[in-house]
Amino acid sequence: MKKAWAIMICFILVAAAAAGGIFKVWHDRFRYNESYVNGNTGGNLYNGGLFCESSGTVFFSNPDDNNRLYSMDLTGGNLKKLSDDIAMYINADSNYVYYVRRNKEASIEGAFSVFTFHNNSLCRIPRNGGSVTILDPDPCIYATLIGNYIYYLHYDNETATRLYKIGIDGKGKKELSSRYMFTCSTLGQYFYYNDMDTNGSLCEYDTASDRSRVIYDCNCYKPIVTGDNNVYYLDVNRDNALVHVNIQFGNPVTLSTDSIDLYNVYGSTIFYQRYRKDGSSLCMIKNDGSGFRELAGGNYSNIHVTSYYIYFTDFKTGQVFYTPTANPGEIFSFHPGVIATKKK
Repeated sequence: MKKAWAIMICFILVAAAAAGGIFKVWHDRFRYNESYVNGNTGGNLYNGGLFCESSGTVFFSNPDDNNRLYSMDLTGGNLKKLSDDIAMYINADSNYVYYVRRNKEASIEGAFSVFTFHNNSLCRIPRNGGSVTILDPDPCIYATLIGNYIYYLHYDNETATRLYKIGIDGKGKKELSSRYMFTCSTLGQYFYYNDMDTNGSLCEYDTASDRSRVIYDCNCYKPIVTGDNNVYYLDVNRDNALVHVNIQFGNPVTLSTDSIDLYNVYGSTIFYQRYRKDGSSLCMIKNDGSGFRELAGGNYSNIHVTSYYIYFTDFKTGQVFYTPTANPGEIFSFHPGVIATKKK
């Protein structure tokens, strides 16, 4: 009888160990996307990708902690530090966060045009934090998640800046084009960019075939495609005036004749920084040209939009501010706080 019990206990222990091993393999397995998920909005990525809303969580570059990677809920609560890396071009899917790290930078300001070897890598981290995986150790910029690939601009001393892609699992790194392309504005399997070789024409890049085509004749800069053939862009021929067009019907509408470099689109509203000799300001306008409002006087950068708040940075001081997305107007300083790094 005792022998039978011993055999049964041994069997139970072996089965439990096997089940535990199976669970660990399942838990540790790499999770791919089942669709062409887009990691962030075009407007946010054009502005550096310092904020990224995903499934009720905002992943962001925390100005209170030297722009390190954090997460919070939509209203600013449940603050969590994910990494000591300085993060830009943040993207997220249901399993991971992807970003370009800019370590050893004094600040985010001025970090857009200068690559730094070994400190500017393309990275992946679980949504709740944990070990960082380096997808590409070389200098990168304008990283965008589309499905199971990151499309980004890669730099090295031999070929300078070129379009690359790499799998979210770190495999399949490949050069796609020798041309400089913004990969920010995505819609499903496509991203949209202004082609420098065709006088700024609006082009569509199909990531399923890695081929591109011209879809609208204009001289645009930083186009944002929002679906149903609706496109916003800055008209280079008119000193970066803000234009909206439905490319199916044509007839572009000029929303603002101000000189604009930074803008972001959320639903039917556009937020932008206008430059004037007699006073620059952060403004908003509807996509039909109505509802103009000046939100804040001065020069601002890094305009990011989430469903709850609009975030923007004072160009001189680096102070980040925010105002409600639903009813922009009252402006608050953004100070989420700092979480100390746990000592290992």
